[in-house]
Amino acid sequence: MKSRLLITLCALFCGALSVLAFAPFGYWPLVLPSLLGLYALLDKASPKQAAWRGFGYAMGMFLPGLWWIHVSMTYFGGIPLPVAFVLLACLSAYLALYPTLACWAFARFFYERHWSRWLLAFPALWLVADWLRGSVMTGFPWLWFGYTQIDGPLKGLAPLLGVQAITLALLLTASSLWLVWQSRRLIWLALPTALIAVAMLSMQHSWVSRGEPVKVALVQGNIEQSLKWDPEALVPTVRKYQDLSRANQDADIIIWPESAIPALEKEMVPYLENLDKAMKVNDTALISGIINFDMDERRFYNVVLGMGLTDLDGKQSYHYQQANRYNKVHLLPIGEYVPLGDLLRPIAPFFNLPMSDFSEGAPVQENLLAKGLRLATAICYEIIFPEEVRRNVKADTDFLLTVSNDAWFGKSIGPWQHMEIARMRSLELARPLLRGTNTGITVATEVDGHIIGQLPQFEDGVLRVEVRPARGMTPYQRLGSWPLYGLTAVLLLLALWLRPRAHPWSERG
Repeated sequence: MKSRLLITLCALFCGALSVLAFAPFGYWPLVLPSLLGLYALLDKASPKQAAWRGFGYAMGMFLPGLWWIHVSMTYFGGIPLPVAFVLLACLSAYLALYPTLACWAFARFFYERHWSRWLLAFPALWLVADWLRGSVMTGFPWLWFGYTQIDGPLKGLAPLLGVQAITLALLLTASSLWLVWQSRRLIWLALPTALIAVAMLSMQHSWVSRGEPVKVALVQGNIEQSLKWDPEALVPTVRKYQDLSRANQDADIIIWPESAIPALEKEMVPYLENLDKAMKVNDTALISGIINFDMDERRFYNVVLGMGLTDLDGKQSYHYQQANRYNKVHLLPIGEYVPLGDLLRPIAPFFNLPMSDFSEGAPVQENLLAKGLRLATAICYEIIFPEEVRRNVKADTDFLLTVSNDAWFGKSIGPWQHMEIARMRSLELARPLLRGTNTGITVATEVDGHIIGQLPQFEDGVLRVEVRPARGMTPYQRLGSWPLYGLTAVLLLLALWLRPRAHPWSERG
């Protein structure tokens, strides 16, 4: 009984250790000892033991790694902290089912102590579990290990095969180190050395062509979430964004964050028309978040509008339902729509948050135009879905744009993890990232995800940067995740084929 408790605590600790590799901590090498701890727990485990230990590891990762979600539940949703803890534990337990299944399958079908179980089977099974977690029931692909390496030596794999190529490289590296320990053969270190070499060569390659610098002003209004949807706060909120923007009229593009104008577009048409004209006078484009209620469809949409000098000849002007807009596609469960709403909304205020009844936009939409430049847009939560962002980036896309309102999560680690994910999209697609937020973290990055400008959290201000647009296509942008899917299938099939061919030193313990 004591040994079982000790093993469970070790699993929880190893999972929790991995959280320190993610933002805001950024101790990216800790992924490897975290995984090696899991390998030690799985080495001679039965399928039942492996499942329980994998579950413990995943709970150790998800519960502290996603603890920031409780802020929206307790501070804005009216849920007592103990109840929020239970709900978050339930979410973590659900997410933990996927790595648990991977660990069970690993012990059930790859029990021979052969190099292929670690170097082929386990990495493949873990990736399959990650992909399932990122897609089933709308998906939640948070805390993928690859994100920890945005500033690490393996980051160059992202433009080739996406963030999960980095996850695979980390798993292969951990497996190689484990095989060195088991077999006392240093030859296994050749694999991680080769992976780092490929990543470094990729970072030396220029995937895109660059244009002339563009002056961008990202406005961070720092509007308190409690005032966000207060009708009496509308005028002060809009005035604040105008005042912050007034001193930056020389910028080519001014960006306001998600729902910066906290009102329905239909009600703000005269204001938006005047704003459009004022921006044109100053030869400036303005991008802003707003809410639209489509009268014909009777649906709400979370929208980003492009106004001012959108096309270079200045012929386009704002009008209601104009084409130069982006409607959010991937909605946040509970926050933007409530599954089984009729059942859940009466239970607690958390299930009846303001503006929690949106509809989805089209999966593929035209890039926003701003002063003749094309911006592929993602609103808040959408940026965590790599394939969904990728399908809206074309060869002639100049920038990635993401607008957000992370005020829901206060002074937690959530906004920092969110920014880390957004930076990875920039690296995958080799596009400068413009990230405008209400309370932070407002940043601009280069094509490799390197931050070139950042505003502090919970301060109003304007981030002024000059960024060169980029056009072209990375291998990941061209092919998406399909090559990695194929590689994962090959690894799994090879592991199955090699399963009975154990080395003499690899007798089952």
